[in-house]
Amino acid sequence: MKKIHFVGIKGVGMTPLAVIAKEAKMYVTGSDTKEIYITDEVLQKAGITVFEGFSKEHVQGVDLVVTTGAHGGLSNPEVIAAKEQGIEVLLQGQAVGEFMKGDIFRKEFLGISVAGCHGKTTTTAMIATLLKEGGKDPSWVIGTGNIPSLGNSGHFGKGEYFVAEADEYATEPHLDKTPKFLWQHPKLLVITNIEFDHPDLYNSLVEVRLAYEAFAKQLDKDEGILIANGDDAQTKILLDSYEGEVITFGEGKENDYILSVKKNNTFSLRVPQENWQGEFSLEVAGKHNVYNATAAIIVSRELGLSEKQIQQGLLLFSGTKRRLEYRGTLSSGAIIYDDYAHHPTEIKASLLALKEKYPDKHIICVFQPHTYSRTKLLFNEFVDSLSFADEIFMVEIYPSAREEKDTTISSSMIADGLKKREKTVLFLEKPNDMVKYINHHMQDFDEKTVLVTMGAGDVYQIADTLLSK
Repeated sequence: MKKIHFVGIKGVGMTPLAVIAKEAKMYVTGSDTKEIYITDEVLQKAGITVFEGFSKEHVQGVDLVVTTGAHGGLSNPEVIAAKEQGIEVLLQGQAVGEFMKGDIFRKEFLGISVAGCHGKTTTTAMIATLLKEGGKDPSWVIGTGNIPSLGNSGHFGKGEYFVAEADEYATEPHLDKTPKFLWQHPKLLVITNIEFDHPDLYNSLVEVRLAYEAFAKQLDKDEGILIANGDDAQTKILLDSYEGEVITFGEGKENDYILSVKKNNTFSLRVPQENWQGEFSLEVAGKHNVYNATAAIIVSRELGLSEKQIQQGLLLFSGTKRRLEYRGTLSSGAIIYDDYAHHPTEIKASLLALKEKYPDKHIICVFQPHTYSRTKLLFNEFVDSLSFADEIFMVEIYPSAREEKDTTISSSMIADGLKKREKTVLFLEKPNDMVKYINHHMQDFDEKTVLVTMGAGDVYQIADTLLSK
């Protein structure tokens, strides 16, 4: 392969693959819409050509086309043109599997996959950071924008390790329901948790767990290692029938790695069977990040990093783009964060982390639900989790191209549910309306206020616009 074209290159799953290919000395191009994405900076820094719009001319002379389920998926005009010309086409999930395998680069990798409903991005980035700082120069593919401790969200390393997020969503929502992570064949697999997300793909939590079980069974029984959250209910059920090597972690005394959370982002880990105990500190807040870090520590220890290397590496990890990311301070004194949380469990974890970090401040959550199906299925859970904020600002649901509009659910309904809890709630339809409101009432957002924009849509642009003033 010498020339690869990426259809929908701005997607958070596509950009790191494009960067890897570029660093591997391949000629890389891509196409996408003119919309602003959090990956724009990464692509620009990597020097990758991005065509605006989709045209069959863009695939002339390429060796491989990588596409996503978005922008028409396999019916995108560039994909159709590629197939007509006999050019190989891979979907994003398939491409991650092929890159991890290494044949495309004439190289053999030891794959490390990170799966879970929550924590994939952070845990993958933590593992990559620890391996990088430990001198291993790993390759990685992480579904976000810039990562301060790593630079780009993708990297082609000289080392033997390939670290990748492993997503349970469909390879192609309309034509190939295969969970994306089944294209990966790692030697080490981390499962952070299993919950019901993506109701447009799975009919039940049992179906979700069965997908994870299928992934775990792809591990080599002799050499593979499953590293799993032993406190998670669904993961426990999976482990009951799993026959390979397992390392569990959590606060429960039955785990292999037993964690104890302390104050100021510090925690201890104990491994009774080894008579070992370690003390660690994080730069990122929240109990959920202690769990993420524990998984990263286990991977790093299995790959030979010393306790000191791990401790130093964790202190260098300051988070990732859109994961409880500190964005700045308004002229009025209010602190602004941005977060990708779009599931009730994530929302609660992020709000509790902010409350822990700023116990004396007023937490305002600006939330934008993502997809009608998820909002409808988890309606009560959204109301519960958002109640952890002192005040909630709602904008309308950000729809997905993969589902039809559903007029039986809306953000205003969540706002009404919160009002019944006697919460202070503001509903404005569009993010730009929210910007205008905050600017008009700027005096109300003083130094005692923390404002966090939250959701998987374009809600992050509120912080961008407010801070650009």
